[in-house]
Amino acid sequence: MYPVSPSAYDRAITVFSPDGRLFQVEYAREAVKRGATAIGMITKEGVILIAHKTSASKLIVAESLKKIFEIDDHIAVVASGIDGDARRLVDDVIFEAQKYRYTYNEPADVEYLSKHTADTMQLYTQYGGARPFGVSLMFGGIDLDSHLFEVDPSGTLTGSNAIVIGAGKTEVIEFLEKEYKEGLSLEEGIALDFKAMKEVPDMKIKTAIFDIGIIEKKTKKFKFLSKEEVAEYKKRI
Repeated sequence: MYPVSPSAYDRAITVFSPDGRLFQVEYAREAVKRGATAIGMITKEGVILIAHKTSASKLIVAESLKKIFEIDDHIAVVASGIDGDARRLVDDVIFEAQKYRYTYNEPADVEYLSKHTADTMQLYTQYGGARPFGVSLMFGGIDLDSHLFEVDPSGTLTGSNAIVIGAGKTEVIEFLEKEYKEGLSLEEGIALDFKAMKEVPDMKIKTAIFDIGIIEKKTKKFKFLSKEEVAEYKKRI
C-alpha cells in the first residue's frame, strides 16, 4: 500500500486527515488571524464592541470599512476576516431577526441569533463544492441579560465576558485575563479595551482608526460613539 500524501486531505472540505483535522477549516481560521482586531466586553452597564479598521491606502474612505453591524435595536455583530463572507452572514442574520420579530412580535434573543449563524457556518464545513466562511463573528447584545458570543469558521459557538477576534488575539486575551474584572463601568471598559489593543503587534493607537459601539443596559439600544468621543478615549491612553 502506497503512503498517502498529507496534501491528499487538503483537496476537499469533507475529508478528515488521519489525526482528525479538516485543513480547509484551519485555513479559514488563519484568514481570521490576518483580520482586523476586535474586542467585545460585558460590563455592569452594558456591552462594548470595539473594532480596529485597517486601511491599506490613504485614499480609502474610512467610513466604508465597516466592521460593526447593527442587527436589531438590541444586538450588533463585529466581523474579522474576509469582508465579503461577513456581509453574506450579516445579511442572513438580519433577515432572521426581522422574521423573528414579524412572527412573534418581539425581538429575538441574542443567543438564538448567534446559534442561527453558527449553524449556517457549520453547514459549510461538511459539503463538497463549498468552502468554510473565512470570518469570525462576535455577537453582543442585551435581552434579559447582557450577552457576548463568538462564532468561528468551524461553526463553534462560545460565550464569554470578554472576547477577542482577529490579529493579536493571543496577546490581547492574555492581557484581559489578568486585567478584566466584573463590575466595570462602560467608561472603564472602553479604557481597558484600548489598553488591551496596545498589546497587538505594530498597533499604533494614536493613528489607528476605531469604531466603538455600545448597548446600554438601561436602554437596551445599540449606538455608535461619535468620532469625537472615540478620539477622547484615544487621547487618554
